[in-house]
Amino acid sequence: MDIATLLDGLAIVLLAIGAFFIVVGGIGALRMPDFYTRMHAASLTDSSGPIFILIGLICLADTSLVAIKLFAVLVFLLITGPTASNALASASILAGNSPELAVQRNEDEQV
Repeated sequence: MDIATLLDGLAIVLLAIGAFFIVVGGIGALRMPDFYTRMHAASLTDSSGPIFILIGLICLADTSLVAIKLFAVLVFLLITGPTASNALASASILAGNSPELAVQRNEDEQV
């Protein structure tokens, strides 16, 4: 086995793991009961899914310029993803949708 075959195998595994995280995040965003749990499911997988996919694509990159560009996209996503989730949660709290009220509403509905 040569190094190219190992890198291709590693890339396939990383791409599959990234796709799994993205699918699970989408299902979590659909199935969770309230805004904050949906946002939590989506934000966690929004950060981890692209990490695995972009690292897998870096393993498949032919030139170092492409790998550098993919790494730059990865850094950009790692900065903007959590920042956007924080801004979304802050805007929701400022709009009056507090997490405690959402938990109380869900408990009242179940009773």
